[in-house]
Amino acid sequence: MYKSCSWCGKIHDYNYDCPAKPKKLKKDTYANKFRHSIEWTNKRAEIVKRDNYLCQVCLKNNILTYDYVEVHHNIPIMSNYDLRLEDSNLIALCVMCHGMAERGEISRDIIEEIINKQNSQSKW
Repeated sequence: MYKSCSWCGKIHDYNYDCPAKPKKLKKDTYANKFRHSIEWTNKRAEIVKRDNYLCQVCLKNNILTYDYVEVHHNIPIMSNYDLRLEDSNLIALCVMCHGMAERGEISRDIIEEIINKQNSQSKW
């Protein structure tokens, strides 16, 4: 049986794997599996609550940003998997600051300083 290929527009056998078909981009790594786990969902909620549902970098600059707050790993999961759930490695950031932190435009030292301040305040 033949079919029209939605990737290249040619006619192929039904079982033919067209080279024009895009490959799956995200690999099924342990880090990606972790991001969909219940333990990450719970920890993410805990960190966002600890940080008062605000982007901590924006807050440091006296800006209140509470839309689209994500949780950032200061030391990436792929670098040190053991720190994936440590409060001392997690911070709430808005989408813009999260992207900047991922690209290195916000240094890890600044992020670590803010995290340490949040952790010391939450213990009281």
